[in-house]
Amino acid sequence: MDIPGDLRLASTHEWVRINDDGTVTIGITEHAQEQLGDLVFVETPEVDMQCEPEQAVAVVESVKAASDLYAPISGKIIDTNGALADSPELINDSPYEDGWIFKMQPDDVSEVENLMDPDDYSNMVDSEG
Repeated sequence: MDIPGDLRLASTHEWVRINDDGTVTIGITEHAQEQLGDLVFVETPEVDMQCEPEQAVAVVESVKAASDLYAPISGKIIDTNGALADSPELINDSPYEDGWIFKMQPDDVSEVENLMDPDDYSNMVDSEG
């Protein structure tokens, strides 16, 4: 797995990138999109929604299954990736860049440090088989 070094990752397969302005961008990992297969629909969260960690906030649907996406930290949704409405395959093609799903204003950005680094995430995925 080639995971960008600036990401932190949740056990539920979401990634988090801290932006220069203190907000965070969130998407799903390459591993998660590979497990789901070709994505056909993404239901993004509502802007201004207040989230708690591990709260289901969005849904991705593939030819295989529908899967909830969870807020990896607490905060308020401030933006969603509108391009996913017409092109959900952006997540398959570019999970760490063009396929981002939503942005949050964290309640406490230090919560991101409680998530896994890329090596820990890779080890978790490897141990799952």
